[in-house]
Amino acid sequence: MDKIIHPVSKLSGQLRAPSDRSITVRATLLGGIADGVSVVRMPLRCDDTDACLDCMRRLGVEIENLELKMENGELSDTNSKFIIHGRGLHGLQTPSQSLFCGSSGATMRLLSGLMSGQAFNSVLDGTAQLRKRPMRRITEPLRLMGAEIDDVAGCAPLEIGGQPTPLTGITYPTPVASAQVKSAILLAGLYAEGETVVGETAKTRDHTERMLAAMGVPMEEWQSDGRYWAKMRFTPTLKPFELTVPADFSSAAFFMVAAAIVPNTTLTLLDVGMNPTRTGLLDALRLMGAQIAIRNERMEGAEPVTNLDICAPHGLKAIEVQGELTARSIDELPIFAVAATQAHGTTLVRNAEELRVKESNRLEGFVAELHKLGANIQPTADGFVVHGPTPLHGATVDGLGDHRVAMSLAVAALVATSPTTILGADCVSKTYPGFYDDLAGLCP
Repeated sequence: MDKIIHPVSKLSGQLRAPSDRSITVRATLLGGIADGVSVVRMPLRCDDTDACLDCMRRLGVEIENLELKMENGELSDTNSKFIIHGRGLHGLQTPSQSLFCGSSGATMRLLSGLMSGQAFNSVLDGTAQLRKRPMRRITEPLRLMGAEIDDVAGCAPLEIGGQPTPLTGITYPTPVASAQVKSAILLAGLYAEGETVVGETAKTRDHTERMLAAMGVPMEEWQSDGRYWAKMRFTPTLKPFELTVPADFSSAAFFMVAAAIVPNTTLTLLDVGMNPTRTGLLDALRLMGAQIAIRNERMEGAEPVTNLDICAPHGLKAIEVQGELTARSIDELPIFAVAATQAHGTTLVRNAEELRVKESNRLEGFVAELHKLGANIQPTADGFVVHGPTPLHGATVDGLGDHRVAMSLAVAALVATSPTTILGADCVSKTYPGFYDDLAGLCP
């Protein structure tokens, strides 16, 4: 599907972005191995989370999916919930066929850790896109724990052998700061003797650690030797849980930037998850001069949540993003680049090599597509440089099969001088099926 985006003069209104994908995936996996029934309210339904649901069902987990209901003639996700009948750490069943993870890297990597401790064989596979993503970053530490995993030139499909004896806990400093790598090791640690310790050069999202702690797993976190460390100890059972999934910060990020670059805009974003390991973009936008107010701060389960009021600033200024700030905004860097095109000065992003191995090569592919709209942007070895402000113009661009690329281009098109056509725009269904409808709803 192609999509035409027209320029707008303002945005206004309020919006609850879709629920958090990372939390939904983790809750589905961990709920499946809990001892008892877990309830996940307002889970995200998208291609990635549907793939995770299907994998757990193939492993014998009963998951009741209470679908959306009609309220006053409109769909209301307040009634949506998963009721997950956990089978315990050792209650999963041998799947009759491969566990197909779709294009969800989070599902494949986290599930690899989970399956490494099972007594039966399994195969994890995915789309052609997922088969291109690097998996040796998880298979290598899992093998150090005693797992038997075969990959294909460092990629999926992954064949995981059954483990008649427990894995062994390790201390592992990760070569790349990746929440998926960390989480895969920690989930394997549920089946390992002794302690499992993971160290990162920059602290990545900690949804897994928070959820494990809430389920009764002894967790410790500290910082030393230039790394952020997370340690867990074996526990024989996981407590079931109830949680309401907050709005996904990464999905709300597109509207944060839209409000920051479209003149005359006042926008409220509701129930946004504010996990501090995820909010790098908010900090970066504030450094650029964006006016973002926080209201109604609260906790939902183990996660902080708030409402955000955003007004278009008089002008944005360029900044440098590197180190810890890059790690906390890695998924939002494409939409951050759009903000940078409207900022005064030279914006520089460093330490973002991970963008090369996402759903697309975002350092090369996305930069090239944004350049078609007139952006003065160049990729570097570990990031990109943007000179601004630059007037953007309409063009035909390609979503590259990457949900974040397509949504970022749509936001950039709002401030172009003529309409923009996005080819393959339906790739947003990976995480945000209703994105274009929500965007149109904010345009007067």
